[in-house]
Amino acid sequence: MNIPIAEAKAKVSELVSRAAAGEEIALTRHGKVAARLVPPATTERLPRIGALKSKIRIADDFDELGPEWSECAK
Repeated sequence: MNIPIAEAKAKVSELVSRAAAGEEIALTRHGKVAARLVPPATTERLPRIGALKSKIRIADDFDELGPEWSECAK
């Protein structure tokens, strides 16, 4: 939908509602597009709890020091 900016000033609330519903609206000045109202970007978020379940593995010996650390352990 193309709408002149002068007309858009009076209908900004309606235009924002239409954009939020998925419609793209071009605001024109002297017949040329000056700006666009577009629907908000949707971002799919991962659930926080359990999001990385089965994606991370911790070795059984992760807390054991190797022989190269024997000097520091004294």
